[in-house]
Amino acid sequence: MTRRTRGTSAGLDRARIAAAAVALVDRDGLDRFGVRRLADELGVDPMSIYHHLKGKAALLDAISEAVIAEMEAGAEEAPHDWEQVARQTAHNYRQVAYRHPRVFPLLATRPQNSPVALAALEHLVAAMRQAGLPDRVAADAPMALFGFLNGYLLAVLSGGPGGPAIDATAYPTMAALAPLQADFGSAAEFDRLLDAVLSGIRDQAARQATH
Repeated sequence: MTRRTRGTSAGLDRARIAAAAVALVDRDGLDRFGVRRLADELGVDPMSIYHHLKGKAALLDAISEAVIAEMEAGAEEAPHDWEQVARQTAHNYRQVAYRHPRVFPLLATRPQNSPVALAALEHLVAAMRQAGLPDRVAADAPMALFGFLNGYLLAVLSGGPGGPAIDATAYPTMAALAPLQADFGSAAEFDRLLDAVLSGIRDQAARQATH
């Protein structure tokens, strides 16, 4: 692709750069991502990108923001019950992870402070406070929910637990339970584990309400 010279606008803006960056990571992975390769994809001088986003870290944040924005774009009518909010958020996040498996490590390992990410958290904690959950529980809930989501989805997207069969002599209990883990990565397993997380939040709220 012919590269524009430095100073030529090339019709760039932050949204166009972010979309191209997401597509590049989707195709080639984070290890191969860089400003020069993105500039080649866009047919511009790297300095044209730096005019809009100041460095690779800012680019990675823009990629994360663009992907998280897909959650809102694909969401149905926003619920108000805090558990429904949490479930919808979790399922939309899972869909984004499966749609962009090579981008997802950015979501799981970098702070997500973009307006779209903060808006999702605001919706969740506001619904919790409106339902009367203690502030301590509402404050802890995003970490509990996304700690589960990020850890679980990273494990699933990495290819699953795999490994050799468990030695039933050395680890009899693990071997006995192994058949119950055969649906690793499935929607049914996701919902079971999500239920456990939400149940823990409910129980914590009930305990604090009695003190």
